[in-house]
Amino acid sequence: MKRTLQALALILTASSGPLVLTSCGSGPLTQANAANSSKAQIASTSRAALHQLYAANPKARWLGSRAKAVLVFPSIIKGGFMVGAMGGNGSLVWRNGAIRDFYQTVGLSYGLQAGVQTYGYALFLMDDSAISSLNSSQGWEVGSAPSLVVLDQGMAASLSTNTLRKSIYAVFFNQQGLMGGLGLQGSKITRIHPAR
Repeated sequence: MKRTLQALALILTASSGPLVLTSCGSGPLTQANAANSSKAQIASTSRAALHQLYAANPKARWLGSRAKAVLVFPSIIKGGFMVGAMGGNGSLVWRNGAIRDFYQTVGLSYGLQAGVQTYGYALFLMDDSAISSLNSSQGWEVGSAPSLVVLDQGMAASLSTNTLRKSIYAVFFNQQGLMGGLGLQGSKITRIHPAR
């Protein structure tokens, strides 16, 4: 019930339209999120989600061993009726396991849709350009990244050292709920600085 209420609150907040995405870098939504977030909790859930992903998906573990860092969003809530919204917090896990940076992802979608779901995703950042684009001052519009590849099972099977050519690979995991269509189009990632 608590998750459903959170999802509905997220939808109401996001239904204010494109204002949410344009003000992500320093807007009130980002500041409120940072003030109410816990560094320890975000880091702990991000590490646990990445460990679970690696245990369930050997190709993700292989990709992680080659990435400079992995941005993990362990629990994204997505919901909507005609207008959809999604959001959640995550952290950047460096190759050595260190976590120093925290992020939020928010997004809007329009069209025929109804339902609520939760899921997680990990972005495998393969080079320095991917990491620097993540920390742009106004936030990073994920759907506009030309070097981003969403890794599905078919593509994962053919992924090898010879075919590893993109800067960012996205892997979805732990999908639950009644809403179809996972994607990163229309989402924005912004760095947050949790107060506690």
